[in-house]
Amino acid sequence: MTLKYPLVHVDDVQPENMQQGEGWAISEFRLPISGKNGSSTTVFHSIFRPGSTHAKHLHTRCDEIAVYLKGHGVVGQGAERTEVRAGHCRLMPKGSEHFFFNETKDEEALVIGFYVGSTSVVDTGYEFRGPVTPADIAMPRREGLSGGILVQIDDVKPAQMNAREGWSITDFRMPIGRHNGSASTLFWAKFLPGAVHKKHRHENCEKVYYVIRGRGLAGAGSDRTEVRGGHCHFIPKGVDHFLHNLSPTEPLEVIGVYTGAGNVEDTGYVYVGEVTDADLRLA
Repeated sequence: MTLKYPLVHVDDVQPENMQQGEGWAISEFRLPISGKNGSSTTVFHSIFRPGSTHAKHLHTRCDEIAVYLKGHGVVGQGAERTEVRAGHCRLMPKGSEHFFFNETKDEEALVIGFYVGSTSVVDTGYEFRGPVTPADIAMPRREGLSGGILVQIDDVKPAQMNAREGWSITDFRMPIGRHNGSASTLFWAKFLPGAVHKKHRHENCEKVYYVIRGRGLAGAGSDRTEVRGGHCHFIPKGVDHFLHNLSPTEPLEVIGVYTGAGNVEDTGYVYVGEVTDADLRLA
């Protein structure tokens, strides 16, 4: 089936050939969604094997949002250091120097991120600012960071969304948004078996999401297709879409960004209607 709206699995994307001399000592770095797909935001999928790092750098033209899904390590934000683990969500404001180092001996770290409002790495205004030294790693670590945003998803309360407006999602959280100083929203949604976010659209913003795990039916415009862990889906502004958990036993879990909208109201959310049996048959 030919899809009108980009749906890309990370396994189908070639790793980028980033320059280690520019700080890219990441084991594997892929860009499943970018301006090449029509998106104003670039999504990255990065794997850090033990001892690997993304050295000190900054982005002069965009905020970066990162979600740590596996493993743990130490991050730097300016002169501060703290530890992150699976479930941490982080916003690095444009112009702020930062890094990540996987200090484990035997565990990979998986980080999914969004260069918000930038169509490529070059478009972010990337600047390499130097290596991460043993002295950087040995610095005292604080609880949290005073710059940017750092939130553990377990500490975020589920939002009370209106089921009559299509929000039949089991657990919907917004760790980053206008409430803590971001112009864009990061959401984390969990669908237990049978749960669905019914047909809706966002009149004011693009949306892009990454499937962490599970299996579902995704609709966008006239597109109907199955998604699974590792898929990235780009939804342009004003396009009707939905997501339905197809598994009878397993949860479907996704993270995503409303670009340039600090909360759901600012997205221009419009409920469109039910996901029907006919929609399910079109999968």
